[in-house]
Amino acid sequence: PSFGFLFDIDGVLVRGKTPIPAARTAFRKLVNSQGQFLVPVVFVTNAGNCLRQEKADQLSQLLGVPISQDQVMMSHSPLRMFKRYHEKCVLVSGQGPLLDIAQDLGFCQPITIDTLREKRPLLDAVDHDRRPSILHSQEQLFSLSTVVLFGEPVRWETSLQLIIDVLLTSGYPGNPYEQENYPHIPVLACNMDLMWVAEAQSPRFGHGTFMVCLENIYKKITGKELKYEALMGKPSRLTYQYAEHLIRAQALQRSWEQPIQTLYAVGDNLMTDVYGANLWEEELASAAAARCRSVLVCTGVYSPHTEVPLDAGDSLTETVFHGHRDFRFDPGLVEPDHIVPDVDAAVDLVFQLENFAP
Repeated sequence: PSFGFLFDIDGVLVRGKTPIPAARTAFRKLVNSQGQFLVPVVFVTNAGNCLRQEKADQLSQLLGVPISQDQVMMSHSPLRMFKRYHEKCVLVSGQGPLLDIAQDLGFCQPITIDTLREKRPLLDAVDHDRRPSILHSQEQLFSLSTVVLFGEPVRWETSLQLIIDVLLTSGYPGNPYEQENYPHIPVLACNMDLMWVAEAQSPRFGHGTFMVCLENIYKKITGKELKYEALMGKPSRLTYQYAEHLIRAQALQRSWEQPIQTLYAVGDNLMTDVYGANLWEEELASAAAARCRSVLVCTGVYSPHTEVPLDAGDSLTETVFHGHRDFRFDPGLVEPDHIVPDVDAAVDLVFQLENFAP
């Protein structure tokens, strides 16, 4: 094969925990009788609340074909490359086995929001029932050098408060806020999805919504913009570069000698899957070996009944432009190469375009 697939998961293969019927049919076409893939396949998800192996196991059960962790790319996977932060004491926000995820990525000293809350009980004061009944003296000072946002947390008020505390005290939460600590300590963020789809009829808040809250609170207090050291997950360039690396590694492992010339990004979200594939095509394809083509399915966030505005001036309201603040809006970047009903139709289309007969 001279092509490979980048599959999104939520809205393409599942809705919440419910499989989309077309997924199993599609994947039966992608493997041989021994269960080996006929083309390189990587699952590129903006989820970040579990380890790659756990997601691979879920997908294997869901699709009825064996998936290895090397085929799975979580939103946080590129953090493996950020070695300069791995030795530092970092605050991690999100849900799931956060310490396991952070350590698997290479971080040696991660501290969760819950641990910080235990060490600084006076800081979490929004919920009256969670305020400490006995005021004890603050513990010894400790410093945090970086904030890592893996995904949306459970108790937003606690996470928003404590992350702001860390940013406004140069990493010494519990100290008075400083006026002159800008730019603040580094923030690394994974997954900018404003919304995602589960079983509900309408989309649900994603980590991008949490980031909108954090950015606006920081700006309201300081008058300055919150800055990110790096943004990961679709549609960031980093994510697509890393995904291409995984596709090539897979082809090499199978001794497929024909170079991979085209990647087909199959997704349900204009602002992540399509935008990211088109951004790759526009800014990276000349430097990379592969082209990237977007295939949009109608089983998730995207509805064929809603239109993207063609006038960029109309799109700058938050109600329309669902992309992250730091990404420019360009109508061309949210134009899919192909629109199909579901993932099974996507596989059929690609096989037809590539004249590929399994």
